[in-house]
Amino acid sequence: MIPFDFEYDRPGTVGEALTVFRQLDAEQKNPMFFGGGTEIISMARMGNVKTGAVVDLKAIPECRVFEYDKDRLLIGSALTLSDLVEAKRFPLLDHTAGRVADHTMQCKITFGGNLASTIIYRETVLPLLLADAVVTVATQGGLRDYKITQIFRERLQLPRGEFIVRASIEKRWLSAPYIHVKKTKNEKVDYPLLTVACLKADDKIRMAFSGLLPYPFRDLQWENLMNDKSLSFPERAEQISALAAPHLLNNLDGSAEFRKFVLNNTLIKVLQTLKGV
Repeated sequence: MIPFDFEYDRPGTVGEALTVFRQLDAEQKNPMFFGGGTEIISMARMGNVKTGAVVDLKAIPECRVFEYDKDRLLIGSALTLSDLVEAKRFPLLDHTAGRVADHTMQCKITFGGNLASTIIYRETVLPLLLADAVVTVATQGGLRDYKITQIFRERLQLPRGEFIVRASIEKRWLSAPYIHVKKTKNEKVDYPLLTVACLKADDKIRMAFSGLLPYPFRDLQWENLMNDKSLSFPERAEQISALAAPHLLNNLDGSAEFRKFVLNNTLIKVLQTLKGV
């Protein structure tokens, strides 16, 4: 049970959502945008968050879109992870979303909610970083498009009162060779020791990670080493692991040394899998 009362609003348009949020904020109700609500509910139960109002985005058609527009796939922020998995339109995103939580939670967690999460992993951003996604944001001045790297730096960077409406991906990335590997301490469904997502295009591997650092990321220096054909597969993996070592998480899920070991082995697996593609 959530130990406080709050107002619930379910606007039907982007404009209504922005207006309602602004009004509630002026009334000092500390409003929050609401997708699946899993994180807000769990944090409220633990006393880590308190709000006087939530603004549910799931009734906004633009946030539920999942269709092609010319050469791009549009992915609404209010789609659930299970929506992504079952549609099978962007295989790397399907696989990534399918490993974020168990099926029950995938039916509740939204795409936008995972991107905006306060939990450090935010794994659904990995395919977006690799595919140079464009993200459409609802602002007080209207809808505005950003490159994913403009608004996601370690975590989602949006001014208060703005929200993600959708992301879009060029069609060419939907059929690109890919690999997704998630390593956990014990169970299949758990926080990652390491998640790596990779796409291959123009004979180059792109890769992004979650679980190694306290945020998801793509590192171009690591990619350059990964694609350095003057080095053997083990040499590439060893050099990347050495660069990562001073920065790796060291927590109850796994020590920094163990993460380095897992990273090294996983990179070799990626190279072996994608080398002939």
